[in-house]
Amino acid sequence: MRKSALRFPATIRIRGINPYVAVSKRRAGQLQEDWRRPMPVRVRVNGKPARKPWRINLMPAGNGSFFLYLHNSVREASATRVGDRVTVELQFDRSYRNGPLHPLPRWFGAALSANPRAKLNWSRLTPSRRKEILRYFAALKSDDARQRNLVRAMTALSGAPARFMARSWSEGK
Repeated sequence: MRKSALRFPATIRIRGINPYVAVSKRRAGQLQEDWRRPMPVRVRVNGKPARKPWRINLMPAGNGSFFLYLHNSVREASATRVGDRVTVELQFDRSYRNGPLHPLPRWFGAALSANPRAKLNWSRLTPSRRKEILRYFAALKSDDARQRNLVRAMTALSGAPARFMARSWSEGK
């Protein structure tokens, strides 16, 4: 990371099922003043990864502070877990334009076409939620996993109360 990286100690906490590090309004302001949306940053935790920092978005907490959610791969590489005291290095990522965009899988598109209510609710989801779901679908490895998740997604998008992607859904959202 370049010299202008912000470095600070923090404790990994958990919010729901998501491990995170809190980034105060003051610290976030040192990276980028008055930022209110997800902030693209380059991240190292306890000096890991040594070569190329992770690209992660800090998520706004609503009061000027942010959550730095730590994916399992980040915690594994840095040998950390919830409750650990860590050293975090952050740098605003000026080169970030957009994350990887995954195409709508044919099997999911066909199910949406066959269910008008699910298709309407899909179109009403925020772009970031649709992107999150497509990224999740792209990571599924087996046909069984695709089928299980297709059933959950279609139930949720059809308006029935459901659990999908660690969230409670009701009325298609």
